[in-house]
Amino acid sequence: MKTRGHTLLAMHLIILIWGFTGILGKIIHLDADVIVWYRVIIAFITLFIYLILKKEKITLNHTRNMLPIAIIGCVVGIHWITFYQSIQLSTASLGILCLSTTTLHVAWIEPLIVKRKISLTEILLSTITVFGIYIITDDFTISEYQALFLGLISSVFAAIFSIYNTKFSQTESPTVISLYEMLSSTIVIFFLLFYNEKLKPEYINMTLSDFLWLLFLGVICTAIAFIVIIHVMKELGTFTVSLSINLEPIYTLILAIFILGEYKLLSPRFYIGASIILTSVFINAYIKKRERKQSAFK
Repeated sequence: MKTRGHTLLAMHLIILIWGFTGILGKIIHLDADVIVWYRVIIAFITLFIYLILKKEKITLNHTRNMLPIAIIGCVVGIHWITFYQSIQLSTASLGILCLSTTTLHVAWIEPLIVKRKISLTEILLSTITVFGIYIITDDFTISEYQALFLGLISSVFAAIFSIYNTKFSQTESPTVISLYEMLSSTIVIFFLLFYNEKLKPEYINMTLSDFLWLLFLGVICTAIAFIVIIHVMKELGTFTVSLSINLEPIYTLILAIFILGEYKLLSPRFYIGASIILTSVFINAYIKKRERKQSAFK
């Protein structure tokens, strides 16, 4: 990446690709847990090959981190499964909108984990988000309520693994962390599918189209996107990237309109509620930016 402009372009391309993952929940004709199982398998293999080719070590610096990272890998798997279940029950727009509340869940989960004070501003913004959700759900069907519940559960798990991955990355390589998370997720989802008797051909067989989209999801959207974003963070800084990732739901909403035609399914109340939720997310990001600048001058 030769210039800052190229780096910014790469960052937004990755965020756009991540936004497309929600669309794939509708395009790939497999159950959510099967999609995620294939995703983590492909991502694990890709990351493993990458580390071998780069001649980087594939072991953790501290063996005591093995079990916690494996557990968080399971959390990642649950996050993706509930995310795709939410999308398959309703729309990609609703699923990604629920996921956009992740940063606000961090507001109340992080103090419990790292023992910091709860911010009243973050609680207020979370309340505004709840109001936005209320507006959206006024005329929901039972299926859409189920999708909303799963989507919010998914965002809670996303907040948990984001907090812990930040903690792990202080002493471990982010790529190696992801490698072991994909491995543990692969193993746990295998047993989940086995328990639910979903390792049968009627569940795991796929069309050529499904296979190609799964390759895109596992290789491009997961493994390569993760590797590229690490390099982008080194150039632009973690905070700039974290701020920009808030654009992901907007990219997904635009893609859902043009690719899936979801504007035909969504009421004006959805867009009003979505605007309230996304506004609270961006206000939260802006406040974090100001706090970061103020602390830098102290």
